[in-house]
Amino acid sequence: MAQIIDGKAVSASVKAEVAEETEKLKEEKGLNVGLAVVIVGNDPASRVYVNNKKKACEAVGFQSFEYALDENTTQEQLLDLVNKLNSDTSVNGILVQLPLPKHIDEKAVINAISPAKDVDAFHPENVGRIMIGEYSFLPCTPAGVMRLIESTGVDITGKQCVVIGRSNIVGKPQAMLLLQKNGTVTICHSKTKNLKEICLGADILVVAIGRAKFVTGDMIKEGAVVIDVGMDRDENGKLCGDVDFESAEKKAGYITPVPGGVGPMTIAMLMKNTLTAAKQQAGIE
Repeated sequence: MAQIIDGKAVSASVKAEVAEETEKLKEEKGLNVGLAVVIVGNDPASRVYVNNKKKACEAVGFQSFEYALDENTTQEQLLDLVNKLNSDTSVNGILVQLPLPKHIDEKAVINAISPAKDVDAFHPENVGRIMIGEYSFLPCTPAGVMRLIESTGVDITGKQCVVIGRSNIVGKPQAMLLLQKNGTVTICHSKTKNLKEICLGADILVVAIGRAKFVTGDMIKEGAVVIDVGMDRDENGKLCGDVDFESAEKKAGYITPVPGGVGPMTIAMLMKNTLTAAKQQAGIE
């Protein structure tokens, strides 16, 4: 039976580190850390995420600025707000909650955020920096996954790493981070042939495809580290991941649960990115 990787515990330790450093910056440098979160419209899932981010800011001692805009907000109005936040010195990080209403071009909005305040690490400049390994911020979910793997004590060097999913937000950056830690990386997707055979060769398997219980125990190598990034609902409407936990747990060496695995890490790493941005903007190494 696999050891459970407790995302809540690991994320709590990340947030504790951030809170300690934030307090120190306030005391020694008089520096307040501020995160601006922009939400457009009233998507219920987005609202939950935004509330969780506000709570996390409170927990680590950040100032939290929320901008809740009407769903009829124009692209121009949103870009004006982003530009205003770019030049606001009390705001160290800017996060525009996705998805945006259909009439707004997400790419234009992401590109408008200053790379120095892009704590989601979605701006093309930050994406390019990740490619060459000279980054300030990492996308929050892949960074959280790396921290979870690290918590197992498993060394990535030389391991066969398989990432299922090639999104710009998780799959692609995840592969780059594993590569930078000297893993041998295979990226799989909907057009991949012999997926089961590829997965069976994986020492570390990261699954991020958005299909409930897609990866089953018979696709997992004995003793592998299995990280489930998915957040789905099963046939009974119960929260589950992209991995069939019940069968996978019998084969894996380490596995993340859903919920309580990768989810809490994403927000913890967002706090870490915001702190890094504040320090860089203040010229503190």
